[in-house]
Amino acid sequence: MAEAVGSGESGVGGESAQRQGVFFGLAAYLCWGVFPVYFKSVHVVTPLEMVSHRICWSLAFLMILVLGKGAWRDMLQLFARPKSLAVLCLSTLLIAANWLVFIYAINAGEVLQSSLGYFINPLVSVLLGFVFLKERLVRVQWVSILLAALGVVYLAVSFGVMPWISLLLAATFGLYGLIRKSLKVDPLVGLTVETLLLAPIAFSYLLWMQRHGSAAFLSGSSRLDFLISLSGIVTAVPLLLFIGATKRLRLATVGFLQYITPTLHFLLAVLIYGETFTHAHLVSFGFIWCGLALYSFNAYKSVREKTV
Repeated sequence: MAEAVGSGESGVGGESAQRQGVFFGLAAYLCWGVFPVYFKSVHVVTPLEMVSHRICWSLAFLMILVLGKGAWRDMLQLFARPKSLAVLCLSTLLIAANWLVFIYAINAGEVLQSSLGYFINPLVSVLLGFVFLKERLVRVQWVSILLAALGVVYLAVSFGVMPWISLLLAATFGLYGLIRKSLKVDPLVGLTVETLLLAPIAFSYLLWMQRHGSAAFLSGSSRLDFLISLSGIVTAVPLLLFIGATKRLRLATVGFLQYITPTLHFLLAVLIYGETFTHAHLVSFGFIWCGLALYSFNAYKSVREKTV
């Protein structure tokens, strides 16, 4: 896998790797953008049960890929690297928390909050890149981050409560991307180990639910069972694409591509699911959109200057 280094987008494979990274990123964020449609279709499943199914079915799907690719030796070798395994334990907790909060948001009719969270996420990625990877930020990027912060604060003051769903989604996924970028592990092998670490807990919980007759899976609906069984593919494919993108691109570039997901969430929330979009939402989103617009213009300008 090509690895992005320093503050530039150089890495093994050069421009070819960057093009691959952009393609992987676009595909991942388009998939995530329509996630609410899938999770609305399985809304009768509780968030914790759905997360457990995502883990177990993802592991089954990933193990097939690992065996087909002949990467099982690499996976075994990873277990002999305590430091890498410890880092993967942390990334595992972060992605599981992100899944749980996201599914809760969908089930609670808070798609708009998930949209806000993933609009904030690109700027969180930019900030994390500055703090941990020493990626240089110019004044416009700092202004973008400040505008996003003002948007969150305005929404919190207007409703008298912090938009914790949005902040948790942005923080957990931003940190997950940072960790997976810095870890030199094949995306497929790393993701398989992550799900393997969670699988015993997830499977035990599902088994407990089945024994107590409270599980949605195998409760009599073949359609629901089929949709739940798809959760492995639905979960693993965009994550593999995302990790492949982070390995080839700067976090700032990955952050730019992330606009796709919250835009689709926003459109679904307002136009399809009929969630209320208040004046406070308009002002808050306005701050964030202005920040993103400034950042996008600066990124575009930088690219044009490099190509001239």
